[in-house]
Amino acid sequence: MIKKIFGTFGTQALNAICNFVTLWFGTHYLGAEAWGIGGIVLLDVSILLIGVEFLAGSGLIYFTPRKSYRTLFKISYIWSVLIIAFYALLFYLCSFIPADFAHRFTKLFGESAEFIPHGYHGMVLLLVFIYSLHNFNLATLLGKERVGAKNILFIIQFMTQMSSMLFYIFVLDIRDANAFVFSLLTGYIVSYICGLTQIMPYLKDIGTDSMRDTIREMFRFGTIIQLSTLVTMLNRRLSFLIIKGFWGDAKVGVYNAANQVSEAPKMIGQSIAMVQFSKISNLTDNDLAARITVQLLKTAMVLTAIGIFIVCIIPTSVYSWLFTSNFAEMRVVMIALAPGVVFMAANMVFSHYFSGVDMPKHNLYGALVGLIVTIPSLYLLIPPFGMVGAGISASLTHLSTIIYQWIVFKRINKISAKELLVTKDDVRLLVAEINTLVSNK
Repeated sequence: MIKKIFGTFGTQALNAICNFVTLWFGTHYLGAEAWGIGGIVLLDVSILLIGVEFLAGSGLIYFTPRKSYRTLFKISYIWSVLIIAFYALLFYLCSFIPADFAHRFTKLFGESAEFIPHGYHGMVLLLVFIYSLHNFNLATLLGKERVGAKNILFIIQFMTQMSSMLFYIFVLDIRDANAFVFSLLTGYIVSYICGLTQIMPYLKDIGTDSMRDTIREMFRFGTIIQLSTLVTMLNRRLSFLIIKGFWGDAKVGVYNAANQVSEAPKMIGQSIAMVQFSKISNLTDNDLAARITVQLLKTAMVLTAIGIFIVCIIPTSVYSWLFTSNFAEMRVVMIALAPGVVFMAANMVFSHYFSGVDMPKHNLYGALVGLIVTIPSLYLLIPPFGMVGAGISASLTHLSTIIYQWIVFKRINKISAKELLVTKDDVRLLVAEINTLVSNK
């Protein structure tokens, strides 16, 4: 498992480098406002994907080892088409809202009330559809414990996104949010086509699973997971809305950039949790799953804390030099976000444990606890402290979520808080695993 974690971490590290390069070119050649619009489009795609992922999301990792692959394929593709058609119909009906009513609504709530930036509705739908198909391929490979193949597809995705954005900026001379949005679409399409070559052999698995029963199980599992994801996304989207309402797209761009840089250490927790979910989903021993989770939880939090500390001690002048003076406020925002990044690493490990042992309801409950904290903290902290207040609110949200998850995890597995302390045995085990990995190369 340690080999898969290191492979996934390497992939995430490469992704972080590409994101940094993309961020640098975006801030220098597109500007803060365009970068803010691009960030909102990407977040809107993530929110709309939740509807698709009720049946065709991360729950596939859990069901791939348990159900007929051809049945899962049919259900996922049909569901994706139906959801995109529903979104298109919804957008079409919204276009008939009287202009006077829309104007009064915008005047009452500000420009932030507009969910999708003007002119991007069709593009957002296309991005959601293509990514849902690409995500199906990724989930399949994780469910089959083919972590290496999944990592390669992910590399193809973000490398294509970065290189195509540079093409759009310097060759086609696109200097607005379209350069970023078009690069997303290019990356999704190329990686999806490559992924098809990896999943085609599994379609030979006809199986005898009832489609109706499979849909019922997938919907029960997926509904809880995606509701928790929706609540988490709304937590973040709310901060974007409030910042935009007070200061406009440019400040959203700065806050979005601060999130991107501060969350770079998040790749540690993501790498660990991804392999953890793939492993636990194929286990039947819940005690072993809990022991693995505790070990990975400690590793994720310690390494993430070291990573975010390094990010935060970089001087403000460096960020101003890298991303222009318009982004000088990034560092102080990242300091406010730093505790939340560490808490987020713990949240990912806990969440993947609960999903892997078929108890995803606790992820939803934890997200709801976070939302209860988010709403008042944003409205209390953003007006006086601006983007720093939004960062503090995010940290408080993640803290409240993991407190709930720890209480439940502790009760289920009869684990004491002392077991969360990093011991010499933990260090020896990690060093031994690394030495084994190196010696096998």
